[in-house]
Amino acid sequence: MANQTNKVDLKHSLDRLYDIILSRKIASPEDSYTAQLFANAPAYPARKLCEEATEVLIEALDNNKVKLTAESADLLYHLLVLWAAVDIDPKDVWQEIERRQGTSGLVEKQSR
Repeated sequence: MANQTNKVDLKHSLDRLYDIILSRKIASPEDSYTAQLFANAPAYPARKLCEEATEVLIEALDNNKVKLTAESADLLYHLLVLWAAVDIDPKDVWQEIERRQGTSGLVEKQSR
């Protein structure tokens, strides 16, 4: 049961972060890093997402849990910025994840 509670909390935390990110769409790029990402979307947030994914990979291979945790947070943030830049609502992603539950990953992949 605790694991299910953690999932709900995570979804709500990411939803809150997404709302903050959306509010930065109208901010000045001089005042907001997120606004700078939006000013050059989707290319800049997509590149930053790839950069953060590489940093996650490096820290995972180094087995550095502290840095891996920090880089994972950066990765999630940049993913949410990219979603916001291309008008993807996280709730749609959560629904897709729910749809896939109970389906073998191999079966799901073959259906694409």
